[in-house]
Amino acid sequence: MAILGQIRNRPWLLMGIIAVAMLAFVVNPDSLEKLFGAEPGVYGKVNGEEISKEDFDDQLFMLQQQAQQQGQPTKGLEEQTWQMLVQSKLIKQQFEKMGLTLTEDMFWNQLQFDPMFAQNKELFDEKGNFKVQELKSQVEQMKGTNVEAYNNWLKTRKSIEYRMMARQLFANVTTGITASKKEAEEIMKERDQLADIDFVKVDYTQYAQKNPVKVTTTDLSDYINKHAILFKRDASRNLGLVYFPAAPSAQDDTASEAEINKLFKGGSDLSGNESFQNTKNDSMFIALNSDLPFNPSYFSKDQLPMSIRDKVATASIGETFGPYKEQNFYVVSKVLDKKASDSTLSRHILVSYKGNQAGGDATRTKEQAKKLADSIGAVVKADPSKFTEFLKYSSDPGSAAQGGSVGWTTPATPFVPEYLKFLATNGKGATAVVETQYGYHIINIEDKKSGAMTYKVANLVKAIKASDKTENEIYTKATKFIQQVQGKSFNDFANIAKKDNYIFSNPTEVGRFQGQLPGLGTDKDDDIIAWSFDKKRKKGDTDIFTVDGTGDKIVAYVNGIQDAGTADPEAVREQIEPMVKNKLMAKQISDKITAAKATNLDQIAKLFGVTKQSAQVNMLNPQVNGAMEPRVAGAAFGVAKNKLSNPVEGMTGVYVVLKKSETTNKQPGDLKQMTEAIAGQNAQQFGQALLKSLQDNAKIKDYRIELYNKASQQ
Repeated sequence: MAILGQIRNRPWLLMGIIAVAMLAFVVNPDSLEKLFGAEPGVYGKVNGEEISKEDFDDQLFMLQQQAQQQGQPTKGLEEQTWQMLVQSKLIKQQFEKMGLTLTEDMFWNQLQFDPMFAQNKELFDEKGNFKVQELKSQVEQMKGTNVEAYNNWLKTRKSIEYRMMARQLFANVTTGITASKKEAEEIMKERDQLADIDFVKVDYTQYAQKNPVKVTTTDLSDYINKHAILFKRDASRNLGLVYFPAAPSAQDDTASEAEINKLFKGGSDLSGNESFQNTKNDSMFIALNSDLPFNPSYFSKDQLPMSIRDKVATASIGETFGPYKEQNFYVVSKVLDKKASDSTLSRHILVSYKGNQAGGDATRTKEQAKKLADSIGAVVKADPSKFTEFLKYSSDPGSAAQGGSVGWTTPATPFVPEYLKFLATNGKGATAVVETQYGYHIINIEDKKSGAMTYKVANLVKAIKASDKTENEIYTKATKFIQQVQGKSFNDFANIAKKDNYIFSNPTEVGRFQGQLPGLGTDKDDDIIAWSFDKKRKKGDTDIFTVDGTGDKIVAYVNGIQDAGTADPEAVREQIEPMVKNKLMAKQISDKITAAKATNLDQIAKLFGVTKQSAQVNMLNPQVNGAMEPRVAGAAFGVAKNKLSNPVEGMTGVYVVLKKSETTNKQPGDLKQMTEAIAGQNAQQFGQALLKSLQDNAKIKDYRIELYNKASQQ
């Protein structure tokens, strides 16, 4: 739906990441103000060290800018911010506990290795030396001339320091990670040893078909208590959600079609007797009557809607098509122009000034920037070979690194219109100064070539919307449902929703700051989460929410309130029920085998109606006929030859093993190679393991929910 998507002119200047980090952005604090109010406070503690509002705001600011640079949503980053702050505090604490110090000299010496700087070619000279003095000078200049940019640099620096401490911490610790000769010998032995076995397997899936097993809440709780470290949880909510989309009815569809037909042939109150069919000012007619604005761009055939794609090539200028339906829109298209899409190879030097979109830390005024651009333009126009001499003045490091080139473009390329207009109206070799929102561009056209035909099409668009009548019907339906379920159990809530074929979901571990609800993704997700975490909220509470702009309704039900601590069994049922069910079946099967007092595999096979099998197993790669079964491999090497093992609780079933023989199949590689390989693997995995260990054993206090509840009462 390229035509109806209305391609916007996006900023096309590829700013280097260090330049971005030093630009003065304005963070939108709405989400913070909404949650916590403007009063300063302590959001939490990590081993007694505070995470302040300033810490939180700064880290959130950095993540929002990173998301904005990557075209990602800037909302819902609060939880990621919190996790990064917690880990940063833990790294700093461990760093200092080891007696390490990050000095000023070390910071500047190590800066070139940070990912933010290491990938920026502009910060290294032709010999590969890092321009550290130049960077220091820029920071000092900001300190005196641009306080906002300097403060942003300080926020960036704080994140860099944490990364430096992490690298040094992990480097110091991993140097002590070794592998012993004995460990290497044991692993080589496990690698080379093979055991030939006969076995009987009672498969869990097949067993459950004849012997159904019900997993109770107590069963789940017992499993969680035995694996408590795996089920530490922050506060969460178990919610039931029923979604009532305000989808347009057949009558709404008909009304929208009638409306666009009237505009197409008869006109409107705004345009009088002028219709889209006979208007002489298509852009103005669309501005007054269409649900999407006029787009003056030229599109290739493949970018046009399927309904008209094969018709425009032979259409005459002014010819119309429609109304036709595209997704939730009715459209009438009019061909305004056709032209070949010339491809242009160009390069530019961008001279920016203080206060514009690409100004960064520039201190020159707009007048000074124009004077500099005009002087560069005059020189380049007279002698294009001198172009590269002036790249040092460019505020677009991405293109400057490529000799100023922005590559091949067409009229459909999402560049600023002033730039595209110059390319469209000038030939190969032309040079001029062009002003845009980013500053003054010295543009030089290097080459041109003819391309495919493109089309300028005016689109009169009417969205197929739910009428007030339809929205009222949806509201009535949602209200009736919430009345039915008030005071009822969650099972009743779910069953009524499913019986009436409503859209039902049950997110079981909703975090306070996760931003979105799984399977929902509306602008009301945040409000629903906030409502469920209100300290007055209790299990069984219900409420109804209206999605802005669409009229959709959402009925929410609080099925469970999980405080910070061990996970609620029912909240993690879906995750652990299969494992718990297998354990329950394993006990039943093992008890039957033990009670049978069988003396051979045939008797056990007959007991369960299965067949005896054979396999060759290895400890280091414990596959048994395609299934990974480490316990079975262990039993194969642990049982005496020609003796039956005890029942083995495997991952896919219960096994009884009889070992027939053991052999050795010597693999390539000596002891030294194995020792080095083990040490390398351990070191590689150590960083994340250390961080997880620090976090598992830390005393972390999270006051964010408490602060939110206080703010909501003010």
